[in-house]
Amino acid sequence: MTNAISCDMERSQQDPNTPVKTAQTTFRIVETLKALDGATVTELADHLDIAKSSAHNYLRTLEHEGYVVETDGTYEVGLRFLDLGGYARSRERLYTVATPEMERLAEATGEYANLLVEEQGLGVFLARERGSNAVSLDSYTGQSVRLHTTALGKTILAYLPRERAESIVDRHGLPAMTAHTITDRTELFDALEEIRQRECAYDREERIKGLNCVAVPIHCEDDIAGALSVSGPVSRMGQERIEEEILPELRRAANIVELNQTHS
Repeated sequence: MTNAISCDMERSQQDPNTPVKTAQTTFRIVETLKALDGATVTELADHLDIAKSSAHNYLRTLEHEGYVVETDGTYEVGLRFLDLGGYARSRERLYTVATPEMERLAEATGEYANLLVEEQGLGVFLARERGSNAVSLDSYTGQSVRLHTTALGKTILAYLPRERAESIVDRHGLPAMTAHTITDRTELFDALEEIRQRECAYDREERIKGLNCVAVPIHCEDDIAGALSVSGPVSRMGQERIEEEILPELRRAANIVELNQTHS
């Protein structure tokens, strides 16, 4: 299981104060179907260490409600979740005001423009816009990532209250995604201080080998609302291009988004 997928599994398995076991099992099943890219009843039962009869009952209930589909004995996550995700995203004002600027940013740079927000200590890609030269990536709208592994996430961590950032690191840890990921707590908080000073963050192959990224914060009054970035292959995202071309476009876009978020 990849670290990216384990973010979602971790989110689903953290106990609330008064857990409802059947609800927890339901969400674990859904997340496992996603992680395994589909599974039979036997595979699911073995993976979760539950009885096959229980796995079958949960799956049939989820299928009846439209959240799971079955083909030749293999169960997969259904498109009904797309309805829920689309609804949740539409309620985020930041998504609405940022989308036009992200489209312009992707067109101007030719790369991916990305919008990330924080929820429950993880980063969630709220929107992504693909430029004409953008490379194919594993990221997608709605995907959860650990904040310390991306320029976007480090930007958000840098502007959160120190106590909140500390609690996120305590909760989710600092696992490595590549050889370049920051995994030392002191090094991370030193980097966050530098991000606040220069008002931007870099991801130099820290989540995906061969990919560089630069991000800037999006503020809403005195709070950090999210982060906006441009990402592309190392061969096109050198420091000179980032500073002379990418960062000015990013800061222009973030400024407009902040104004629209606050005043429109």
